[in-house]
Amino acid sequence: MKKIGFLSFGHWSPQRGSATRTASDALLQAIDLSVAAEELGLDGAYFRVHHFARQHASPFPLLAAVGARTKKIEIGTGVIDMRYENPLYMAEDAGAADLISQGRLQLGISRGSPEQVIEGWRYFGYAPAEDETDADLGRRHAQVFLQMLEGHGFAEPNPRPMFPNPPGKLRLEPHSDGLKDRIWWGAGSNKTAEWAAMLGMNLQSSTLKDDETGEPFHIQQAQQIRAYREAWKSAGHSRKPRVSVSRSIFAITNDEDRMYFGRGGKEQDSVGFIEQQRSIFGRSYADEPDKLIEQLKGDEGIKEADTLLLTIPNSLGVDYNSHVIENILTEVAPALGWR
Repeated sequence: MKKIGFLSFGHWSPQRGSATRTASDALLQAIDLSVAAEELGLDGAYFRVHHFARQHASPFPLLAAVGARTKKIEIGTGVIDMRYENPLYMAEDAGAADLISQGRLQLGISRGSPEQVIEGWRYFGYAPAEDETDADLGRRHAQVFLQMLEGHGFAEPNPRPMFPNPPGKLRLEPHSDGLKDRIWWGAGSNKTAEWAAMLGMNLQSSTLKDDETGEPFHIQQAQQIRAYREAWKSAGHSRKPRVSVSRSIFAITNDEDRMYFGRGGKEQDSVGFIEQQRSIFGRSYADEPDKLIEQLKGDEGIKEADTLLLTIPNSLGVDYNSHVIENILTEVAPALGWR
């Protein structure tokens, strides 16, 4: 059994053929798709965060709105770039969104990926310290954020406050108990996966990682997950961690599917360079259900994970994406033991 969610980048474009033409369309359709996905029996609604782009950006209003419109589905991100974040203000936003959803937030964070502008985090007022890289900046913000979620008082109260204070030092409010156990780190390498395990974060592994061995992507991803679990065990955490992987998977069941994704299992991994780092990009899957099932049986990364995030083409609209999700839940997942 696996938890299955969708992952939306929230693309919007006024170009011909797009069903998501404005930022308003992207946000409102994301809420509607989350409601539809919950009705179909999907386990999670996750949203990517990219700044300076025609995609989802500020996640917490959307997460709170989805939380208010749904009752069971997990609500998350994959991932928030911590180089751009004030970790204290983010802890307040996250606490509020989690309380609105009654404890369903699953928050994926990371040092981030290449963005639309050069060093975009500087425009947000953040910069690495003299001895830091931008990756160090993101990890430092993440550690402060985790500390804030512990809910301990740290701020000296005003002796003449506007409103009465509880005794002792003050913490950020609103605080949501248990949220710290639902923070995930988007790791692009084995080393950062192990770092996340030591800090007690769950693991999100996408379709992109450092090419560390030259082996197929799904093999390297499975190795990363096993390294993460070993580090978790060594750290002595008391709870069981969660691990997600993301994939683009499309079951071709009608002519519309064939028009969009009718390549028929011809996708392969690809290799490129990001910031001078050799990276490997995992393949997509698109085929008729019986062939798709056979292909997915060999994916070692999916086998190792307890959660699968389906990357969806959100700009094709709510109805079509509901169809894509339903196809996976009914035509593919039962045969693979995911349901």
